[in-house]
Amino acid sequence: MPTGVALRDARAQLFDAAERVLLRDGPNALTSRAVTTEAGCAKGVLHRHFADFDAFLAELVLDRIARIDHQAAALRESAGTGTVAGNLAGALTDLFGSVAVAIVGLIIARDDLRARLRQDRPVGVPLLAEAAAMIASYLTAERELGRVAADADVDTLALTLIGAAHLLFAGREGTPPEAGAVRKVVTTIVPPGTSGPTIT
Repeated sequence: MPTGVALRDARAQLFDAAERVLLRDGPNALTSRAVTTEAGCAKGVLHRHFADFDAFLAELVLDRIARIDHQAAALRESAGTGTVAGNLAGALTDLFGSVAVAIVGLIIARDDLRARLRQDRPVGVPLLAEAAAMIASYLTAERELGRVAADADVDTLALTLIGAAHLLFAGREGTPPEAGAVRKVVTTIVPPGTSGPTIT
């Protein structure tokens, strides 16, 4: 492997390489050598930017969590437009149609990574917890606009939506469920009616 290859944005390229390995070969295949080979650089490049491989993995997860923060802002801004069911189905597809399912598998598979992430996030599964907060924030905004019932328990609805969507997308190896299946999950969990959120 050449040692003089310069990476313009080494962190981003290493993260992207790690995602490709993760999606193709699973969490057990994710090693520093696999990442640097995939990125086309020397193994030392990774260790120049990160203290060790667990630090690299933690930063990878945190980088993907930051992407959820951007998605959360866009979803909340969509409140009052389109339909609640359509907005939720789109957000869940964007979230779980990406590498998120594989990242959750990585967190669950690696005890050291989970322990490191727990230092700042003691409750919940990192990434899934942020995704649930994103959905709850959106439902809160829709509740304030009257498009979700005033008595809706948005936190429980968000957790239920994230859990169901994760199961729907898991194990599909790059073949996402049909849009209708995602929408059915949303409308089943968040049904129309006077005693629950109104999907309009």
